[in-house]
Amino acid sequence: MLAPYALRTEDSRGRRHPEPAHAYRDAFQRDRDRVIHCRAFRRLENKTQVFTRRLSDHFRNRLTHTIEVAQISRTIAAELGLNVDLVETLALVHDIGHPPFGHAGEKALDAAMRTHGKSFDHNLHALRIVEYFEQRYAAFRGLNLTFEVREGIIKHSRDYSAQEYPHLTEYLLDQRPPLEAQLIDLTDEIAYNTADLDDGLESGILTLKQVADGVPVFARFYREAEKQYPQAIEKLKFNEALKRMLDRLAGDLIANTRARVADAGVKSVEDVRRAPARLAAFSDAVEKERRECKQFLYDNLYYSPDLKRDKEQSETIIREMFDHWMAHPEKLPASHRELVGTSSLPRVVCDYIAGMTDTFILEQHRQAFGKTAFSAER
Repeated sequence: MLAPYALRTEDSRGRRHPEPAHAYRDAFQRDRDRVIHCRAFRRLENKTQVFTRRLSDHFRNRLTHTIEVAQISRTIAAELGLNVDLVETLALVHDIGHPPFGHAGEKALDAAMRTHGKSFDHNLHALRIVEYFEQRYAAFRGLNLTFEVREGIIKHSRDYSAQEYPHLTEYLLDQRPPLEAQLIDLTDEIAYNTADLDDGLESGILTLKQVADGVPVFARFYREAEKQYPQAIEKLKFNEALKRMLDRLAGDLIANTRARVADAGVKSVEDVRRAPARLAAFSDAVEKERRECKQFLYDNLYYSPDLKRDKEQSETIIREMFDHWMAHPEKLPASHRELVGTSSLPRVVCDYIAGMTDTFILEQHRQAFGKTAFSAER
């Protein structure tokens, strides 16, 4: 049973190119399947989340992170009575626009574009992927996803103004996105805050004492795990604490969102859209815990000396390859050279790089400069 404020599939605004209904899948189920089967989704397997493969190949990558976000999102959506198929689709597509090398790659690509008076935004690039770059169907270009999925790609993590982004006005920029889209940025935070603590400890960059001293909510749950499982090894106690921390974040998001919806008197999707603020949110207490954990990760993991070299090398590779293709557009693939007439050269080069996996751009860099990056030395 869907809640009154859930977005029902039959109320979808439809696709840009009308298609006949499928015999046994609804519109959002078809969108989910189209995302899973597209090339950009497969590429996530070889895109960095936090750790490059220099340290290990068993840490999260963009694909495994995406799967974890989808699992958390489905669970929370079902408990709130939301459209689980739409939520799952938005979770699976939410990172599809990220370039190689994680946030370091995104930072470098945006910096390169700004030298030409432009910018890079992974949400906007994700929309370009599903609207233009994916070519799987004879009847239309792109994946022809429903309006609600395309809207969620744009609006799940931030608001865009119609004045600054006039080309996005069809996506109801003066309104809030449905709750199904509002969840995704928060479930993304739940997934990566807990996963990055896990991978950070496994990597040896973080110690158990550091995490316990720096993340109070984790420390509380670790003490509980010690009391309940005194004979267990430290890593299993760590796992127990992390599991409880994840459950606290997810449970609070469910309870607080439900309370905010009730307090706002929301009875429909239109009420959600007209609300003065987003309704999906953590409580004040848990939001404080989330911020503390995130700040700890920035201070101790993301900008740690152990990862500094990888970030610097990533940014150098992005910058050098961007400049290389700007100076030698004839070396771009024919499919991208053909786009220079309809898009600016910087945008074409940016799109080409953004679609690459870590391994592909490393090989392109080796061919262009004869260098081997990311050695196994630590």
